[in-house]
Amino acid sequence: MTNKDMKTAKPADTTAPYDHHHFEPMATKNASQAVDQLIEIYDANTHFLCSHFEHMVESGEEPKQRISACYPMLSVKVETFERLDSRLSFGHVSQPGLYSTTITNPTLFRDYLTRQIELLVKNHDVPVRVGVSDEPIPLHFALGPKFVGHGDGGDDTLLAMRNRFDVPDLTRINDDIVNGVYDVGEGPFTPLAPFTAPRIDYSLLRLAHYTATDVNHFQNFVLFTNYQFYMDEFQAMARKLMADGGGGYDAFIEPGNIITRAGDTEPTEGKAPARQPQMPTYHLTRGDHAGITMVNIGVGPSNAKTITDHVAVLRPHAWLMLGHCAGLRNSQALGDYVLAHAYVREDHVLDADLPVWVPVPALAEVQVALEESVAEVTGFSGYELKKVMRTGTIATIDNRNWEMVDQRGPVQRLSQSRAIAL
Repeated sequence: MTNKDMKTAKPADTTAPYDHHHFEPMATKNASQAVDQLIEIYDANTHFLCSHFEHMVESGEEPKQRISACYPMLSVKVETFERLDSRLSFGHVSQPGLYSTTITNPTLFRDYLTRQIELLVKNHDVPVRVGVSDEPIPLHFALGPKFVGHGDGGDDTLLAMRNRFDVPDLTRINDDIVNGVYDVGEGPFTPLAPFTAPRIDYSLLRLAHYTATDVNHFQNFVLFTNYQFYMDEFQAMARKLMADGGGGYDAFIEPGNIITRAGDTEPTEGKAPARQPQMPTYHLTRGDHAGITMVNIGVGPSNAKTITDHVAVLRPHAWLMLGHCAGLRNSQALGDYVLAHAYVREDHVLDADLPVWVPVPALAEVQVALEESVAEVTGFSGYELKKVMRTGTIATIDNRNWEMVDQRGPVQRLSQSRAIAL
């Protein structure tokens, strides 16, 4: 991820049919200019890799030398503790130092990158620096979804890939930064972003695989559920919106990238996948990505962790889990709406990343917005709102048949936790 000299990748084969571009490091306070440069570097270097690979496949000739190109890198040097505005949890660094991150797919992340760079420049009054890192782009990630079409190229093609191109190194793809366990050590850089470029690329491919939709369709507001009838209602609502002109949304996208645009009653693009994806996903899109993505994650906390591990790299504004729960208090009735504000974790899916004693609260602003929405829909307020809505601690558990376990086990612990629902 780090690179002391901002080196450019060297051309791997001077006899190859495509040239490799070189980029000098650039310092700027203009966020759009910085992102444009990131895009130019990334597009040139991925094209370099893909072109060499396509030439190898078409000609049957293995390159004489190794073919390699690297991710672009964004860095910033801050020399004082001063900053203009720290009310946001992003867009600034906490102390002086040299900060850096590798960047992938900057076109997809253009709005996000532009906003972050604008805030860094504003808060610290320093330029950002754009160059080429020394982190190689794995061929699989450069090809993206196109790699699937070459997966059956035979043993010779696969061997040539490993011999002549960089491939993903899973020992370097982890969540150390975002989990707060990354060791800065004696290196020249401190991480500037929670995820490295290879970690993001890994998740982008996983998302396409699990959801059967392109990652560029994902919106900044994400709903997860494990009940199909919620998905059915979302689809019905989205199709009606499209037929009625969109209602502020541009398109409705289904697995297989089937696209129905605002004003249409039938899809105009895409093809249903041959088989249902593991996590069917639907997108009600807007041009500013402020639409809604809804994912059927299936049953179980393990599935929830799997998909959120990957959606997290898209840096969405908010996500919610919508489902059913078991009431744990005698004061509750069927049909009550439960708004979780804390969690008792007995599902163990986060134990390796987050100690059990660490509290995991819901985001207060989202809780307030949800309560206000329930009040608006029901017409209730104040004490009357308690007729239909309960707030409190929610418990999760990995044993889906917990009721059959010895009562001195999870039942007793759930009672002691004062959780209102499971």
